Amino acid sequence: MKRIILFAAMLIVIVLIVPTVMVALVKDGEDLTESAFGLAPIEKKQEAGQTEVRSEQVAAKDTNGPDIAVYRSNAEAVEQIALEDYVVGVVASEMPADYEVEALKAQALAARTFAVAQMKNGDKNGNVPQGALVTDTVAHQVYQSKDELKEKWKDEFDSNWEKVETAVRDTSGEIITYDGEPITASFFSTSNGFTENAEDYWEQEVPYLKSVPSPWDKQSPRFANETVIPISEFEAALGITLQSDGSIGTIEARTAGGRVETVTFENKTLSGREVREALELDSSDFSWHVSNGQVVIQTKGWGHGVGMSQYGANGMAQEGKTYKDIVQYFYKDVEIESMDELVPTS
Repeated sequence: MKRIILFAAMLIVIVLIVPTVMVALVKDGEDLTESAFGLAPIEKKQEAGQTEVRSEQVAAKDTNGPDIAVYRSNAEAVEQIALEDYVVGVVASEMPADYEVEALKAQALAARTFAVAQMKNGDKNGNVPQGALVTDTVAHQVYQSKDELKEKWKDEFDSNWEKVETAVRDTSGEIITYDGEPITASFFSTSNGFTENAEDYWEQEVPYLKSVPSPWDKQSPRFANETVIPISEFEAALGITLQSDGSIGTIEARTAGGRVETVTFENKTLSGREVREALELDSSDFSWHVSNGQVVIQTKGWGHGVGMSQYGANGMAQEGKTYKDIVQYFYKDVEIESMDELVPTS
């Protein structure tokens, strides 16, 4: 009789403890599977002997955090995507996969912070379709699914995916905050050697978006560019008429980050940002001259210049800086915290 009781007790212990141990091994071991990450959810009916499957599904959901509603522009539909999977798709789309892992981690924090801010505050600008919090375009953050990235990367998919996924998972749940709130984690490709004060581009001061040197960017293939525009197109785009003597507007002032602040034409003044957007220039750090009936424009940098320079982040990583060093360099006086206090994770 004692043997029967002892055997029954052992069965109970096995049923209760073994699944928990298996989940711990899946989460903590090096050989993590896609199912454990929630990238390929296991869809099986609960049957006898499948306690482990159910436990792994719960663990995957906890690992991936809450869902975020993403408007998929090609499908014209809203898709619910686990937050960490969404961040993987954003990092893979917004930063070259051959960048250093620490730079990819910094990009992961920027992407996750933006998403958490949207989840916490909603879409204040009203520029996403009903039922969504973000789009998958440059209007918010570019996002591509795993299948889309397979098509994009082809033979390099496995290595690129593993690298980006590792960067995201290693920073899981971490966001950038200022005064306890998720920041506006703006970023861009390449600076002109300096990032830009937020107020000099958006006309609104943001305490953590201040101009800092980014000397690494001078090595970027997009550091310098030249655009040639026929005078007629130049005039039409800016709504001005050039003088017959071949002169162009006068650059009156530059910002702390070295970009054009204002340009004055004969009877019109435009900001550097207005000129950049109207002419679709790489940057608002520009100079120009007229040659053979065309306006030749030289630019430095690529992007608006506010926040984190992606090329600068990679340069810092190559010098041995960590993702935390990078984040706290480009975003002033911020903290790196868990998102758990701001967004429920289950």
